[in-house]
Amino acid sequence: MTRTTLAPALLTTAALLTMASPALPQSAPTASQGFAYSADDGNLTPTTVSLRGRAEIVQGGNRIRANAIEATRGDSGVSRIEASGDVYFVTPDQSMRGERAVYTPGNDEIVVTGDVVLTQGRNVLTGNRVVYNTRTETARIEGGGGTGRVQGVFYPEGGN
Repeated sequence: MTRTTLAPALLTTAALLTMASPALPQSAPTASQGFAYSADDGNLTPTTVSLRGRAEIVQGGNRIRANAIEATRGDSGVSRIEASGDVYFVTPDQSMRGERAVYTPGNDEIVVTGDVVLTQGRNVLTGNRVVYNTRTETARIEGGGGTGRVQGVFYPEGGN
């Protein structure tokens, strides 16, 4: 699909995926805000949207950006978003970077894997895998990489 034919497909896709779809993680955007999509190339089927090359999905203040993103629609809306290659998940308050991410709205979790860096203000946490709950805004990070350990730098409140 070329760039000129991608725009109408993305508009159709936005309508398809926003019907009864849960919000993307954090900052409580509502489904009525809709999703905005962009990529160098894309493919649309009745149940999936595949984006390749500088792919991005935005809803409210939340953004998932990666080399490739695939969103799957189930009976009750977006059931899964998978991102791979230089993945960034950014909210108004923090950002996560890794090699792969899977967001499952049904359990309010986004899992980011592969040399993960979680940043909030000046606070930085690194590991191999982060499980972030979008409802409770809590993160669990697991070690890996060369040391097999979780590492971080934290500053006192007000030090951000």
